[in-house]
Amino acid sequence: MSGIAPEALVFTGLRPVSDAAVRYWNAAVAHVRDDVLADPEVAAASLVRAEAFRLLATGLLAMFPNTALDASTDPRPVVAAGAEPAAVRRAAEFVDAHAHEPIGLADIAGAARIGARALQHSFRTHRGVSPLGYLKQVRMDRAHRDLRAADPTRGDTVSAVAARWDFAHAGRFSVDYRAAFGCSPSRTLRS
Repeated sequence: MSGIAPEALVFTGLRPVSDAAVRYWNAAVAHVRDDVLADPEVAAASLVRAEAFRLLATGLLAMFPNTALDASTDPRPVVAAGAEPAAVRRAAEFVDAHAHEPIGLADIAGAARIGARALQHSFRTHRGVSPLGYLKQVRMDRAHRDLRAADPTRGDTVSAVAARWDFAHAGRFSVDYRAAFGCSPSRTLRS
């Protein structure tokens, strides 16, 4: 339900996370008590009981601080080791090998042998980013590597390195670079 292993679930606090969570919990309990358990015919239905249990479990997880709640606010997906689909691996390998080329989503999807929309969904689910977002990350990492190896006394420039990795807008590149590495690209070039 939470996307994490049951043994990894730990409640980390006893105080409800919000008034809204308390209201949700109270409404869920009232619904199960008044609409499910109060009617023997409804309560006897196994699917209804399972959904009632799921509703109460969700309410409990939403109400008190816990590792599942922490994971749900973490932008990185929680994925079991080895659970990444082959198409996502093929797409990532293609991007890693061809990031220096003018590739797009259609090229990546073709290499992954999956439709573009399915790839976007699967990639975001398992990598926490779209295929083009991953391409941008790879290119940014390579630009960072090249800036660290560059020599401004030989005429190497931030603009040239950015352009080499398909970052056409120098200002946008600088903002994204600073967000990724905590310093400006020109500072990396000079160091």
